Amino acid sequence: MAQSHKISPPNPSFFNAPEKSVLNSELASERDNDVSRPSRGEGLRGKLNKVVLAYSGGLDTSVIVPWLRENYGCDVVCFTADVGQGIQEMDGLEAKAKASGASQLVIKDLKEEFVRDYIFPCLRAGAIYERKYLLGTSMARPVIAKAMVDVAKEVGADAVSHGCTGKGNDQVRFELAFFALNPELNVVVPWREWEIRGREDAIEYAKKHNVPVPVTKKSIYSRDRNLWHLSHEGDILEDPAVEPSKDMFMMTVDPEDAPDTPEYIEIGIVSGLPVSVNGKELSPALLLSQLNEIGGRHGIGRIDMVENRLVGMKSRGVYETPGGTILFSAVRELESLTLDREAMQVKDSLALKYAELVYAGRWFDPLRQSMDAFMEKITETTTGTVTLKLYKGSVTAVGRKSPYSLYRQDISSFESGQIYDQADASGFIRLYGLPTRVRSMLEKGI
Repeated sequence: MAQSHKISPPNPSFFNAPEKSVLNSELASERDNDVSRPSRGEGLRGKLNKVVLAYSGGLDTSVIVPWLRENYGCDVVCFTADVGQGIQEMDGLEAKAKASGASQLVIKDLKEEFVRDYIFPCLRAGAIYERKYLLGTSMARPVIAKAMVDVAKEVGADAVSHGCTGKGNDQVRFELAFFALNPELNVVVPWREWEIRGREDAIEYAKKHNVPVPVTKKSIYSRDRNLWHLSHEGDILEDPAVEPSKDMFMMTVDPEDAPDTPEYIEIGIVSGLPVSVNGKELSPALLLSQLNEIGGRHGIGRIDMVENRLVGMKSRGVYETPGGTILFSAVRELESLTLDREAMQVKDSLALKYAELVYAGRWFDPLRQSMDAFMEKITETTTGTVTLKLYKGSVTAVGRKSPYSLYRQDISSFESGQIYDQADASGFIRLYGLPTRVRSMLEKGI
C-alpha cells in the first residue's frame, strides 16, 4: 500500500481570525471546483510518480483512473492483457482509457504464454480445486500480474493498482505476484480505500470528474472470461438451491440441445502436455481454442459448485470449461497406461496441494515451482494418444495408446499364464493378509 504523505497544520497564531476564515473558504471553493487536481503535486492521500493500472474499460476501472490521479497526484498508465477474453472486450479501449485521464494504454497479447506457461503446467499436474474447479481465473491472474510488473519497469512506474474488491480471491493473487516479482512496487487498491460503495456511487463520481460512463449493458452476473473458461457468479446464483437459467451460458450449448450423434476426437500428448488434435499439431492457444469450439457444441464442461474462497466465505459459481474438460480427461486416461500405482497415488496427492497453491495466488512460490519439477519428471513418459467420445455433455475415453505403456496384454489376459502364474497369488495373499489374520486371531483368542 502506498503511504500517504501527512501535512502538518499551520500554527494557529500565524493567522488572525478573519484572514484564516477567508483562506479556508477559498481552499474549500477550489476543492469544489476541481477536486481532481492534486495540490502542489500531491494527491489527497500522498504522492506517487506513475501507476500501472489493470484496466478492463468497465465502470470500476474507468473511475479508478481519475481517483488515482486525485488521491496520489500520479500519471496513470492503463494495462490490458489479452488472455482470450474476446475481441469485443478490446473495442475502443484506448479512447476510453484516455478519456478517463490515463496517459496511455498498453495492451499485450498473452494468450500463448498463458496457455503454455500457466494452463499446461496445471493440466500436467492434474490440479483441480475442491474436486471440480479447473482454476480458470486462478491461473490467469499471475500471468497478468507478471506482465504488469514488466510494464511498470518499462514505463518507470513506482506503483501498480487493480480493481479487485476486498471480498474476493483475486486481490490476493495479484498482490502476492507483485510481492514476489518486485517487492519495491507500491500497491494501491482503491476498493480498500475509497468511499465508493456501489455502482451508483461510481457513476456519480464519474460524472463529477467528467469521465465517460461505459454505456454497455451491465450483466446481471459477474463474469470472468479467458481462453480456458467462463465463470458466472451473482444474481440468482447467490442462492445455491436455484438452478442456473438456460440463457446464462455462453461457451456451451445445453447438453439436451447438443447433436444426437457423438463425435470422436484424438488428442496427441507428449510428456504430459497436449500437442495435437486429430493428428494435427497446433500451438497451445490454437489447440485450446479448437477444443473449446468442439466441446462447446456438445455441451461439454459445465460445472456448478459451491467453493471455499481464500478469504473464508463460501461462494457459488458456475463455470464453462469445454476444452479444459476434454484435455483433463485425455491426460488422465493416458496416465492410466504410463504411471504405476505408487507414482499415480503420489502424483494425485500432490495435485491437491498444487491446486491449493494456485487457487491461493502462490504461483511464484518455490514450493509450487518445486512441485512443478516433480510433475515434469513423473510425466516424462506420458506420451501417446487418447480417443475420446463426446456426446451430450459427457466425455468418455474409448481408446488409449502409448509407446511407454506399462499395460501388457500377455500378462493381463485370462488366456495366458506364461508370465503371470496364478498359483503364485496364494503366497502373496497369505503374506499381504498376515496383519488381518493376526488381528482376527487376537480377537478370537486363538
